[in-house]
Amino acid sequence: MADIERLIGSSRLTLEPQRAAHAEAMFEVLSDPAIYEHENAPPESLQWLRERFERLETRCSGDGSEQWLNWVLRERASDQLIGYVQATVDADGCAFVAYELGSAHWHRGLGSEAVAALIDELHTAFGVRTVLAVFKRSNQRSRRLLEGLGFAPASTEDLARWPMEDDEDLLLRQIGSKGAGTS
Repeated sequence: MADIERLIGSSRLTLEPQRAAHAEAMFEVLSDPAIYEHENAPPESLQWLRERFERLETRCSGDGSEQWLNWVLRERASDQLIGYVQATVDADGCAFVAYELGSAHWHRGLGSEAVAALIDELHTAFGVRTVLAVFKRSNQRSRRLLEGLGFAPASTEDLARWPMEDDEDLLLRQIGSKGAGTS
């Protein structure tokens, strides 16, 4: 059984299991209007975010069919929280990933570093073999990040299995048995 409470490290980041105690610092990060250019909206309130984080601390869907893995990103140089990565892992070894960084931290490679660390953890600790990401087609920044990490457009079969909204794209990455770097 994987340790869902384990810290994950990369050269410039520490990925900490998300807790309700992170809500105050993350409320500030997630209140950045620039990160909602393509979809969603900032958290309604600090209380709303705290309650959401509390619910996610179960690390599991209500029916137990999915693991909900959420980490906040702490930049080592500043010791500040700068965003999050998350994954929904199913029993078939597939994981949908998502990520968000405050705009002050864009264009520095931190998003790619965080998602790469997440993928490695998903493969080595959770046995994930297929990593998927859904994003708004207009979000070219996310497309570049994912393609830079080896994600490719989904096949017709993949799209039949995981249908998307008309304005969304699905990219995926197969992870080989030799390690997270193998595709």
